Amino acid sequence: MKFILTRELGKLTRWLRILGYDSIYYREDNISSLVIESLRDNRIIVTRTKKLDDLKTKIVVIESSQIEEQLKEIKHKLNLVIDESKMFTRCTVCNEPLFSIKKKDFKKDIPEYVYKTQEVFMQCKRCERIYWQGSHWGNVRKIIKALK
Repeated sequence: MKFILTRELGKLTRWLRILGYDSIYYREDNISSLVIESLRDNRIIVTRTKKLDDLKTKIVVIESSQIEEQLKEIKHKLNLVIDESKMFTRCTVCNEPLFSIKKKDFKKDIPEYVYKTQEVFMQCKRCERIYWQGSHWGNVRKIIKALK
């Protein structure tokens, strides 16, 4: 499942990426362009704007303004399966898939404590950000458990 989220859903976009879903953050006001992009890439439009509800494409209108409730809504409305093995497989900033890197090749780019305490590192090809399994993994897992 792939998504395109309107500009009032920036946090939800990031969370869907954390969960491993291909999610574009659409910041423009051009509804025609939004629909064309969603159809071209077979993406579900996710919005809080009810006026878009009558579009002739797959759309999910989110009611809540709170991120935990938004996650519950989209999970239930689309029967999303949260697969922990897909968590943190996409860049949270630019949506690209992450790939494994050898930590020894990036020692200068990784904080010393992290380098000493972590073994698995991933990187985004587009923005070159480096990711590792920090304390945020536990925080994400707590929120996911609350969604069930």
